[in-house]
Amino acid sequence: MRNCRCSQQQAILPIAAFAAAGEMGKLATALNQGLDAGLAISDAREVLVQLYACAGFSRSLNALTELMKVVEARKQRGIRDAPGREPSHAIPKGDALRAAGTANQTKLVGQPVAGPIFEFAPAIDEYLQAHLFGAIFERDNLDWASRELATVGMLSALPGAEAQLQSHTAMSMNTGLTARQMQQAVQVLGERVGADSGQRAREALERVLAPAQR
Repeated sequence: MRNCRCSQQQAILPIAAFAAAGEMGKLATALNQGLDAGLAISDAREVLVQLYACAGFSRSLNALTELMKVVEARKQRGIRDAPGREPSHAIPKGDALRAAGTANQTKLVGQPVAGPIFEFAPAIDEYLQAHLFGAIFERDNLDWASRELATVGMLSALPGAEAQLQSHTAMSMNTGLTARQMQQAVQVLGERVGADSGQRAREALERVLAPAQR
């Protein structure tokens, strides 16, 4: 995270966490802070659309509604936030979408993903590849590092998702974020979201970094 982009990416963390937790009042505050930090409307919108993959459509729809209210209230106060941009290319469909998602997943994880759970429930493997890593990660109007930070923020707010939080902490570092930058993310979650969120993120990062520290 560098300079203004650093503050923008850090602003994504509480937005994602409060949206996942369904705390609309705190989400409104975090959205205002993020837009003040220079997030485009499309940046916030992409995070809140992505939320459905972690916390479901209901939380995503509620959060998007809150973003609409915040943007409109800011307009009424004379604030004109940058609209942002749309993806630079058409999102693939059908088999091409799943193929793109599989390639994205492999790159983010660092190796092909397989395991008993995907053999037991092949549908979840398809949905992960086609929806999360395909339809969402093919949208290049929000970079992968920001998307992974958003996922870390979301999962840090969800008790019981520690295994997924650890996985996406590692994926965040596979996008080029450093250990120091992830430590800063943990600090932001602890200070701006809450002790529980910060603790879950801290423990996940410690587990990811442990092999390198041996």
